Amino acid sequence: MVLDTISPLEAHASPRLGSSAACDSSDSLLAGAIPRIVVWMAIPDFQSVMSPLLRFAGDGADHTLRDAIATVGEEFKLTDEEKAALLPSGRMPVFRNRIYWANTYLQRAGLFISEKRGVFRITPAGLDVLKSGVTVNVKYLKTIPSFAVFHKGTRIVPDVAEKTDLLPESVRTADEIIEEAHQSLRDVLSQDLLDRIRAATPTFFEFLVVELLVKMGYGGSRKDAGERVGQSGDGGIDGIIKEDRLGLDIIYIQAKRWQDSVGRPEIQKFVGALQGHHARKGVFITTSTFTKDAVEYAGKVDSKVVLIDGHRLADLMIDFDLGVSTTATYSVKRVDSDYFDEE
Repeated sequence: MVLDTISPLEAHASPRLGSSAACDSSDSLLAGAIPRIVVWMAIPDFQSVMSPLLRFAGDGADHTLRDAIATVGEEFKLTDEEKAALLPSGRMPVFRNRIYWANTYLQRAGLFISEKRGVFRITPAGLDVLKSGVTVNVKYLKTIPSFAVFHKGTRIVPDVAEKTDLLPESVRTADEIIEEAHQSLRDVLSQDLLDRIRAATPTFFEFLVVELLVKMGYGGSRKDAGERVGQSGDGGIDGIIKEDRLGLDIIYIQAKRWQDSVGRPEIQKFVGALQGHHARKGVFITTSTFTKDAVEYAGKVDSKVVLIDGHRLADLMIDFDLGVSTTATYSVKRVDSDYFDEE
């Protein structure tokens, strides 16, 4: 997948920041910048793809995961958008992850074998299962002794052999369980940040906005970025910031520390201010939300306008480590197949 080269602000824009028109327009800052996460409901869980994956490999030939994703995806009539839907981390498509884990389980059950990286083949035991017509899922795989040992796992502690389920009997993959837990923690943190921002003073809010934009790569230094910001004294800020260290372009900023939604009239005033300053780009930041009319209007104007609501503001603070600190880090690792390649 090749992504367009975009600015830091565009790269962290979210579909919820603009209307559907803004997201679909080729002229929008948000258009085509990053793959969007779509609803997963139509995507089969990893247990549901086990039998189709077994049938796909039933010819006994070597197959790649890429081919499996394409063929099994067609069987479930998945659209290109559904096949491209990403896990919350944005690092892997959901369907690819589920095919990967289904393949892993089938290998652990002795139904598949993999002798080269990314390539698998059905085994005689797998062919027998395929001929039996049984529906393959975790419940069935646990009747196979080799898989039962893998799934139940034995962890040895001093003088005690503790049996634990290494991988739960769930329709979700291990990656999905980890990412959903991470997303839940992130959602709570985002709300906590937003509560703190709304309770802060207007001066602190102005400082926070400038600090965030500098961390995102705008304005060069903190001094340069805030030189013409924070002069309105009305609980928000109105100013300009350099798009880069050289100041090749400028971005007009307005921020509102509001409780009520920002409506279309406010966005119209902002667009008028852009025209008055001969500015082509603008960012409107609020601690609340934008009305539907406001979002639709922002997506139709000639100027490039990015709307950042309160939740997105908190998300950006998390992404750029502003006002947050790391309490724990967990590394998820996989086998490096190249290391074990003796050729």
